[in-house]
Amino acid sequence: MPPRIPYKELKEYPWFLRILFAIQKKKFGQILNPTLLWGYSPWQTVIFILFYQVIERKKSCISPAIRSLAMVRVAQVNGCHYCVDINSLLLMERLQSQEKVLAVSSWRESALFSNQEKGVLEYAEAMSGKENEVTDELLINLQTFFNPTQIIELTGIIAFQNMSARFNSSLRVPEQGFCVLPTPS
Repeated sequence: MPPRIPYKELKEYPWFLRILFAIQKKKFGQILNPTLLWGYSPWQTVIFILFYQVIERKKSCISPAIRSLAMVRVAQVNGCHYCVDINSLLLMERLQSQEKVLAVSSWRESALFSNQEKGVLEYAEAMSGKENEVTDELLINLQTFFNPTQIIELTGIIAFQNMSARFNSSLRVPEQGFCVLPTPS
Protein backbone atom coordinates (compact mmCIF):
# COMPACT_ATOMS: atom_id res chain seq x y z
CA MET A 1 0.00 0.00 0.00
CA PRO A 2 1.52 3.37 -0.98
CA PRO A 3 1.96 6.25 1.45
CA ARG A 4 -0.88 8.74 1.70
CA ILE A 5 1.30 11.49 0.21
CA PRO A 6 3.34 10.57 -2.87
CA TYR A 7 7.11 10.89 -2.89
CA LYS A 8 8.51 13.70 -5.00
CA GLU A 9 10.99 13.18 -7.81
CA LEU A 10 14.50 13.12 -6.34
CA LYS A 11 15.52 16.21 -8.33
CA GLU A 12 12.76 18.19 -6.57
CA TYR A 13 14.47 17.88 -3.16
CA PRO A 14 17.12 20.40 -2.13
CA TRP A 15 20.75 19.46 -2.73
CA PHE A 16 21.53 18.88 0.96
CA LEU A 17 18.73 16.30 1.22
CA ARG A 18 19.99 14.57 -1.90
CA ILE A 19 23.33 14.15 -0.08
CA LEU A 20 21.43 12.56 2.82
CA PHE A 21 19.64 10.28 0.34
CA ALA A 22 23.01 9.16 -1.06
CA ILE A 23 24.27 8.37 2.46
CA GLN A 24 21.13 6.34 3.20
CA LYS A 25 21.40 4.50 -0.10
CA LYS A 26 25.00 3.55 0.70
CA LYS A 27 24.16 2.44 4.26
CA PHE A 28 20.79 0.71 3.67
CA GLY A 29 20.83 0.02 -0.07
CA GLN A 30 17.87 2.35 -0.52
CA ILE A 31 16.55 5.75 0.51
CA LEU A 32 14.44 5.55 3.64
CA ASN A 33 10.76 6.12 2.90
CA PRO A 34 10.12 8.50 5.83
CA THR A 35 12.98 10.75 4.70
CA LEU A 36 11.29 11.18 1.33
CA LEU A 37 8.18 12.46 3.11
CA TRP A 38 10.01 14.54 5.72
CA GLY A 39 11.78 16.04 2.69
CA TYR A 40 8.67 18.06 1.87
CA SER A 41 9.81 20.20 4.82
CA PRO A 42 13.62 20.28 4.40
CA TRP A 43 14.47 22.06 7.66
CA GLN A 44 12.26 19.76 9.70
CA THR A 45 14.12 16.91 8.03
CA VAL A 46 17.46 18.35 9.13
CA ILE A 47 16.29 18.75 12.74
CA PHE A 48 14.76 15.25 12.72
CA ILE A 49 18.02 13.70 11.47
CA LEU A 50 20.10 15.70 13.97
CA PHE A 51 17.88 14.59 16.84
CA TYR A 52 18.15 10.97 15.69
CA GLN A 53 21.95 11.30 15.55
CA VAL A 54 21.96 12.57 19.15
CA ILE A 55 19.84 9.59 20.24
CA GLU A 56 22.14 7.14 18.48
CA ARG A 57 25.44 8.73 19.55
CA LYS A 58 28.11 6.34 20.83
CA LYS A 59 28.44 8.12 24.18
CA SER A 60 24.75 7.90 25.06
CA CYS A 61 24.13 6.97 28.68
CA ILE A 62 21.50 4.47 27.47
CA SER A 63 22.87 1.29 25.89
CA PRO A 64 22.15 0.67 22.20
CA ALA A 65 20.17 -2.50 23.03
CA ILE A 66 17.93 -0.69 25.54
CA ARG A 67 17.36 2.16 23.05
CA SER A 68 16.35 -0.27 20.32
CA LEU A 69 14.20 -2.34 22.66
CA ALA A 70 12.21 0.74 23.67
CA MET A 71 11.92 1.90 20.05
CA VAL A 72 10.59 -1.44 18.80
CA ARG A 73 7.92 -1.52 21.50
CA VAL A 74 6.85 2.07 20.80
CA ALA A 75 6.63 1.22 17.09
CA GLN A 76 4.47 -1.82 17.84
CA VAL A 77 2.13 0.14 20.14
CA ASN A 78 1.71 2.83 17.47
CA GLY A 79 1.18 0.37 14.63
CA CYS A 80 4.08 1.75 12.60
CA HIS A 81 5.10 -1.04 10.22
CA TYR A 82 8.09 0.90 8.90
CA CYS A 83 9.39 1.59 12.44
CA VAL A 84 8.94 -2.02 13.52
CA ASP A 85 10.85 -3.07 10.39
CA ILE A 86 13.92 -0.86 10.78
CA ASN A 87 14.06 -0.88 14.60
CA SER A 88 13.75 -4.69 14.72
CA LEU A 89 16.77 -4.88 12.40
CA LEU A 90 18.77 -2.68 14.77
CA LEU A 91 17.55 -4.60 17.82
CA MET A 92 18.48 -7.93 16.26
CA GLU A 93 21.96 -6.61 15.41
CA ARG A 94 22.40 -5.30 18.95
CA LEU A 95 21.03 -8.31 20.85
CA GLN A 96 22.12 -11.04 18.44
CA SER A 97 18.87 -12.77 19.38
CA GLN A 98 16.01 -13.23 16.96
CA GLU A 99 14.08 -15.04 19.69
CA LYS A 100 14.12 -11.96 21.91
CA VAL A 101 13.10 -9.65 19.06
CA LEU A 102 10.13 -11.90 18.34
CA ALA A 103 9.12 -11.79 22.00
CA VAL A 104 8.97 -7.99 22.37
CA SER A 105 5.23 -7.78 21.76
CA SER A 106 4.57 -10.43 24.45
CA TRP A 107 7.31 -9.37 26.87
CA ARG A 108 5.09 -9.71 29.95
CA GLU A 109 4.75 -13.47 29.37
CA SER A 110 8.39 -13.98 28.39
CA ALA A 111 11.26 -15.08 30.61
CA LEU A 112 13.76 -13.72 28.08
CA PHE A 113 13.79 -10.16 29.46
CA SER A 114 15.62 -8.86 32.51
CA ASN A 115 13.81 -6.77 35.12
CA GLN A 116 15.53 -3.67 33.71
CA GLU A 117 14.32 -4.48 30.18
CA LYS A 118 10.80 -5.14 31.47
CA GLY A 119 10.86 -1.76 33.22
CA VAL A 120 11.88 -0.07 29.96
CA LEU A 121 9.18 -1.90 27.98
CA GLU A 122 6.52 -0.97 30.52
CA TYR A 123 7.66 2.68 30.45
CA ALA A 124 7.66 2.70 26.63
CA GLU A 125 4.09 1.38 26.60
CA ALA A 126 2.91 3.85 29.24
CA MET A 127 4.36 6.78 27.27
CA SER A 128 2.89 5.51 24.01
CA GLY A 129 -0.78 5.16 24.94
CA LYS A 130 -3.48 7.62 23.97
CA GLU A 131 -3.10 9.21 27.38
CA ASN A 132 0.14 9.45 29.29
CA GLU A 133 -0.16 6.51 31.67
CA VAL A 134 3.16 6.97 33.47
CA THR A 135 2.66 6.47 37.17
CA ASP A 136 4.83 7.44 40.12
CA GLU A 137 5.35 3.73 40.81
CA LEU A 138 6.63 3.17 37.28
CA LEU A 139 9.19 5.96 37.66
CA ILE A 140 10.25 4.66 41.09
CA ASN A 141 10.82 1.26 39.49
CA LEU A 142 12.93 2.83 36.71
CA GLN A 143 15.05 4.55 39.36
CA THR A 144 16.25 1.15 40.55
CA PHE A 145 17.95 0.70 37.16
CA PHE A 146 18.65 4.23 35.91
CA ASN A 147 19.87 7.52 37.35
CA PRO A 148 17.97 10.78 36.65
CA THR A 149 20.09 11.63 33.60
CA GLN A 150 19.42 8.21 32.11
CA ILE A 151 15.68 8.50 32.79
CA ILE A 152 15.59 11.87 31.03
CA GLU A 153 17.47 10.45 28.05
CA LEU A 154 15.28 7.33 27.93
CA THR A 155 12.18 9.54 28.06
CA GLY A 156 13.52 11.61 25.16
CA ILE A 157 14.23 8.46 23.13
CA ILE A 158 10.71 7.13 23.70
CA ALA A 159 9.14 10.54 22.94
CA PHE A 160 11.18 10.79 19.73
CA GLN A 161 10.11 7.31 18.64
CA ASN A 162 6.47 8.16 19.38
CA MET A 163 6.73 11.21 17.14
CA SER A 164 8.41 9.22 14.40
CA ALA A 165 5.98 6.29 14.63
CA ARG A 166 2.94 8.55 14.62
CA PHE A 167 4.27 10.50 11.64
CA ASN A 168 4.91 7.28 9.72
CA SER A 169 1.71 5.47 10.65
CA SER A 170 -0.43 8.57 9.96
CA LEU A 171 1.04 8.88 6.47
CA ARG A 172 1.05 5.07 6.00
CA VAL A 173 4.79 4.84 5.33
CA PRO A 174 5.43 1.26 4.18
CA GLU A 175 8.08 -1.02 5.62
CA GLN A 176 11.14 -1.57 3.45
CA GLY A 177 11.98 -5.21 4.17
CA PHE A 178 14.94 -4.56 6.45
CA CYS A 179 14.03 -7.20 9.00
CA VAL A 180 12.05 -10.12 7.73
CA LEU A 181 11.08 -11.97 10.88
CA PRO A 182 9.37 -15.33 10.88
CA THR A 183 5.91 -15.42 12.36
CA PRO A 184 6.13 -16.56 15.97
CA SER A 185 4.55 -19.97 16.57
